[in-house]
Amino acid sequence: MNIIRYRGIFLSISAVLVLASIAALLIFGFRPAIDFTGGTLWQVRVSDASPVTEQRISETLATTGGVESPVVYKELTSDSFLIKTQPLSEMDHQRLSGVLKNAFSSVEEMQFQSIGPTIGDQLRSRAIWAGILVLVGISLYIAFAFRKVSYPVSSLKYGLVTLVALFHDAIIPMGILAVLGKTHGIEIDTNFVVAILVIIGFSVHDTIVVFDRIRENLLLHRAGKQSFDVTVNESIVQTMARSINTSLTLVLMLIALVIFGPANLRVFTGVLLVGTIFGTYSSIFIASPLLTLWHKFDIKK
Repeated sequence: MNIIRYRGIFLSISAVLVLASIAALLIFGFRPAIDFTGGTLWQVRVSDASPVTEQRISETLATTGGVESPVVYKELTSDSFLIKTQPLSEMDHQRLSGVLKNAFSSVEEMQFQSIGPTIGDQLRSRAIWAGILVLVGISLYIAFAFRKVSYPVSSLKYGLVTLVALFHDAIIPMGILAVLGKTHGIEIDTNFVVAILVIIGFSVHDTIVVFDRIRENLLLHRAGKQSFDVTVNESIVQTMARSINTSLTLVLMLIALVIFGPANLRVFTGVLLVGTIFGTYSSIFIASPLLTLWHKFDIKK
């Protein structure tokens, strides 16, 4: 299997996906949840003689309670409803509890929490800094770890290529969420930030496995002067089965969580699922082929 031979196809596919994701982020942006904007999360278990739906609760809060644009969705695991609104005072909380109790035969409150806009701003800035520091730290670590393999590609380039692959793995789920936020009202919260950091950690682990095999094969074939493209392709093929099998176990688990898991973690598991798939793809078809392309460019220079 000659993956390096068709690197242009794989890199072109990824380039299109990355550009489309960046365009979606610039055009649509994210729909931030109350974690970042401030607001109230209210979980209630509601029963009535007639069927209780998200739309019915939302209409009750909007028309009778005067709540502006409440977001309501069903929590299947606990047979309850999660309600997201603008920040509510304790007085509003008690008033709206009365509204629900008047509209339905039984209302059981499970949780009620409010987040102020100041805390939301702090969480957003810390999330951005966390992502930047993680990417920089990973890049520097890989450059240090591969310092003894400076021929024919410098150790710094291993780190930079890893950074490009991680950007690829993170930006595609972000672009998908931007589109879903526009079309389906999907919001991002702190769980989304955690999911992106988990994707980065899993992806870099997979990429390092391939890079480490390249390092071993470079040292092994140094005397024979085997071409760099052949060495890289050989390393990818040797580690491909391991990468796919490891990722497949995680993908199956994440699919089960997306289908049967709690509603408030569906975005988290969905982002992890998409990131895991593209992370595996990038470690095989993007990172190492990009390394050979950079080497080829250096030779031409």
